Amino acid sequence: MHETLSYLPQILPAYIAYIVAVISPGPAIMAIVSTSMVHGRKAGMTISLGIFAGSFTWACAAALGLATILNTYAVALEILKIFGGLYLLYLAYKAFKAVRANPDIKQATTPKNMSTRALLLRGYGIHVTNPKAIFAWLAIIALGMPQGAPASVAGLIVGICLTTGFIVFMGYAVLFSTPQALKIYSSLRRWIEGAMAAFYCFAGLKLLTSRI
Repeated sequence: MHETLSYLPQILPAYIAYIVAVISPGPAIMAIVSTSMVHGRKAGMTISLGIFAGSFTWACAAALGLATILNTYAVALEILKIFGGLYLLYLAYKAFKAVRANPDIKQATTPKNMSTRALLLRGYGIHVTNPKAIFAWLAIIALGMPQGAPASVAGLIVGICLTTGFIVFMGYAVLFSTPQALKIYSSLRRWIEGAMAAFYCFAGLKLLTSRI
């Protein structure tokens, strides 16, 4: 356990990157927001649970795959670092563009009268097929797990990030089931997008310039 905790300085930037990623508006968050606003809190929390299941799927796949590959091929880490860094810079570019955009959350719609099972599958499908979710997990684990780190480090990253993700997803469902939520979010959207873009840029450059 002490050996795992010694990697906290590397894990912290990865955790911050995850927080920025998980709170940023995207298909999953828009699905939670629209479902909560249209169908209420229970439906919003149900689709959030499906989205969390999709996040859990990719988190485990990324952690298990990296734990095996990085212990065998050092060049795989270099390739992953480059790929992850470029992807984070791409997200920074998208976020900078979003600062100038003016999306209307009210335009997000959700099919009515969906069953619990349908909502769960919808949330899972949205997240498990989202390239941002797939590659963000690879970038996050690569950022926080240097070569030679034990598999428990990947487990710790996944554990704390998934716990945070569950809280955030459910929090969005609760928050956006209130009538005042849309007005508050709209007034802060540019600040959120600006901070997100700046950190993605920082994390991407850090990943690209870090040594193996």
